[in-house]
Amino acid sequence: MAGPDDDTPDDVLMAAYARGDASAFETIYSRHQAGLYRFIRRLLGTALAAQADEVFQDTWLKVVTSRDRWAPQGATFRTWLFTLAHHRVIDLLRRSGREVALDAFEGEGGEPWQPETTAWQHWPPPASAALQSEDLAFWRKAGEKLLHCLEQLPLPQRSAFLLHHDDGLALEEVARALEVGFETAKTRLRYAMSKLRICMGAYLEPLQPGRPS
Repeated sequence: MAGPDDDTPDDVLMAAYARGDASAFETIYSRHQAGLYRFIRRLLGTALAAQADEVFQDTWLKVVTSRDRWAPQGATFRTWLFTLAHHRVIDLLRRSGREVALDAFEGEGGEPWQPETTAWQHWPPPASAALQSEDLAFWRKAGEKLLHCLEQLPLPQRSAFLLHHDDGLALEEVARALEVGFETAKTRLRYAMSKLRICMGAYLEPLQPGRPS
């Protein structure tokens, strides 16, 4: 019997897997593994990068053990999958002795942080078909800096940003994945974007002519 094709919806695949079709799990795993691992790795940051495999495997193990009880209940499989991963990241952070504040306003008390230098706004266009070598070096550096800036965000804001901008979930799905209200998810995303703009603008300097990349 042939396995499900690539266009089979996730819900149908999970139902088939619950009935014992191992190829259905292989298809759904192949479809979501890269995005899930990236989400986990970026949530954990460099300090706990070595634990990404553990969280990734634990998340899929939960999928396996829950296959008989899977029911969409208004959420997509992908949203449910990221919810499972988010729970396991929080558990790991707490086991590591880290404070995990889940308040949308965490980190917003007191005077707002301001960069020591004026935020720089003159970014080269990223969509050009013929980027100069210095622009390519700039965007490589920009990607590295963005990952650094992401790690400075409180976990609630980092989660919202990654789910919405990195994994493409609509804001309603972000709220479902994080198990918060729509307005809370929207607030977290707004704070995340504001802080990332400040961080990127303040600390990513343009490459100077003739300067090695």
